[in-house]
Amino acid sequence: MDVHPWVWGVSLVVTLVVLSFDVWWAMRNPHVPSRKETTTFLSIYVGAAVLFGIGVWVLAGGQYGTEFFAGWLTEYSLSIDNLFIFLIIMSSFGVPRKYQQDALLWGIIIALVLRAIFIAVGASAINAFSWVFYIFGAFLIYTAVKLFLESINDTDEDDFEENGLIRFAKKHLPSTDSWEGGTSLFLKENGKRLITPMFLTILALGSTDLLFALDSIPAIFGLTQEPYLVLMANVFALMGLRQLYFLLGDLLQRLVYLGIGLAVLLAFIGLKLIFHAMHENELPFINGGEHIAWAPDIPIAVSLGAIVVILGVTTIASLWKSRKDERAGHDDQGNRIDGVLESSDDHL
Repeated sequence: MDVHPWVWGVSLVVTLVVLSFDVWWAMRNPHVPSRKETTTFLSIYVGAAVLFGIGVWVLAGGQYGTEFFAGWLTEYSLSIDNLFIFLIIMSSFGVPRKYQQDALLWGIIIALVLRAIFIAVGASAINAFSWVFYIFGAFLIYTAVKLFLESINDTDEDDFEENGLIRFAKKHLPSTDSWEGGTSLFLKENGKRLITPMFLTILALGSTDLLFALDSIPAIFGLTQEPYLVLMANVFALMGLRQLYFLLGDLLQRLVYLGIGLAVLLAFIGLKLIFHAMHENELPFINGGEHIAWAPDIPIAVSLGAIVVILGVTTIASLWKSRKDERAGHDDQGNRIDGVLESSDDHL
């Protein structure tokens, strides 16, 4: 795919303009966005992603269009999983709800910068060494197994464990626990400059997304090796994340099988990467440095279909399980209430 420099330039400028508008919109009046506001913005971002994918399909061909949609859906699903951690971080730092969208927005900006760096490094490594796909594939399979085991064992994630960067900031930088400064990153008390809880929250969100990128960037490189498509899939996946955070709300807690679904998805992409590495094999200690012809080459159309099926089944099964558990809980509560009423009637 031949992407002209002016296309890169226009894409980056438009991204910066949209981010600037998002920052202005969020900070002009800190508030909890209404359902109408979040739905409107999210619809615009999702619509823009679909139109972009159609444009790639028409101008560059169905192969690249399919690669974009596969990458975008994968990044979007992984971003939704990240929202669970964001919820925990917000709760851990006690972020007032009206300031949460500001924290999320700055976290997303940091995430975009970090992922752009990761994409540049990953693309350079892939172009120089085809065996990098072995590493990416093995890492994704390892991550998938770990995520699957955590999901079936119901690992408790209600507590946020502060990483070394947060602990360092708290220990060596004067700070305050007060939210009197609102969305300010620094606050002066008695002539002394202090970092605010908002500063620590944004630092936590940004550093946490750095770990998320270790999964998501190799995953999307398993679907497309075009740096432009990789970057734009990440841009569109992260753009509506702030609105999605407020729109989904309790629905996030209903996606009980999301971890298992993402584990299956990552394992599938990991195997695809390893098969691709076997096709491109140049390592002398594997098959004498020759390409391994019998390894299946999974077409991108099959990959897109698998992604849609995995995410669809995961969502439907999660909502069915949540509704079933909810009904069972209501029934139990109803029975207890009936018992109390019956006892009261007997007493009367």
